[in-house]
Amino acid sequence: MDSIKKKRNVKPIAIVFLAVLIIFGTLQLFNKPLEGKPVTRKIEAPREVLTILENSCFSCHSNEQKLSWYDKIAPISWAVDKDVKRAREVLNFSEYTDSPSEHKGNMYAILNMMQSGKMPLHEYTLLHQSAKITAKDIEVIKKYTLSLSSAVPSKKEIKYIHQNINIKENTTSSKFPVSPNGVKYTDDYKNWRVISMSTLFDNSVRVIYGNDIAVKAIETEDFHPWPDGSIVVKSVWKQEKLADGEVRAGEFVNAQFMVKDSKKYTDTEGWGFAKFSGNDLHPTGKTASFAKESCIACHRQLAEKTGYLFDVPMKVNTERLIKNLQK
Repeated sequence: MDSIKKKRNVKPIAIVFLAVLIIFGTLQLFNKPLEGKPVTRKIEAPREVLTILENSCFSCHSNEQKLSWYDKIAPISWAVDKDVKRAREVLNFSEYTDSPSEHKGNMYAILNMMQSGKMPLHEYTLLHQSAKITAKDIEVIKKYTLSLSSAVPSKKEIKYIHQNINIKENTTSSKFPVSPNGVKYTDDYKNWRVISMSTLFDNSVRVIYGNDIAVKAIETEDFHPWPDGSIVVKSVWKQEKLADGEVRAGEFVNAQFMVKDSKKYTDTEGWGFAKFSGNDLHPTGKTASFAKESCIACHRQLAEKTGYLFDVPMKVNTERLIKNLQK
């Protein structure tokens, strides 16, 4: 009797196993390989920096994927393909920029994402342990990134400046640049209220401006959420140290815009992000999706405290901090 029962129990298990195999095999019929793309321009950096980027970033952010066998099996491959396509849109080391200033911006973004633990993605490193970033790796990236701001201009940088010498900062032009996600650059921010200031480890000077809607939200502490129409601009310059020790704003680096439009920018928590760099004010990103990874990932950490902004007046910062500590 026991043997008969065992045989009866085996049948359902065998049927389930066979069904799983059939479903698994069927999925593979719809498994299209990741679109291959050529390498048109590689990133140039010291070998130790490239080694880290190749090991931890290239599998998604390049056209040189080194996928494991399980990355190619459906349905895992579908998620991998989606992540790679999105990553390529944000930053592609195989179709890299020849702009020295944009390269600096990319390296600061990479450093920021690594330091905050946002990149490489946690779900990626779970299956690819070798791609994990170490403290030593971050120090290598940080040292190189800082050197880009302090180094004497290279021949490549000088050549790039000469090629673009005819497009100086067009602050008097009526045709200002527009970011891929629709955020428009405007010189009007220079007449707005200064709401905060900050510095960063790159020895920069950063002044944060707010339009009338943003200023009113700050004064009334009504920025959870920020009202639509709020615009905050962070203007960044290199520090210029004078002989008497005074530090002033020197060379213009970029202007970073945050525009609140809850209906238009649903993919980035209602904020439109943009960065306009250099004397030509060229916008960052090739497509509208660039802000999904390069901007909102870091700003999301500040959602509860400051409504996604890194810099608000000290009065607000202090009061919010006290309230959070009392909870």
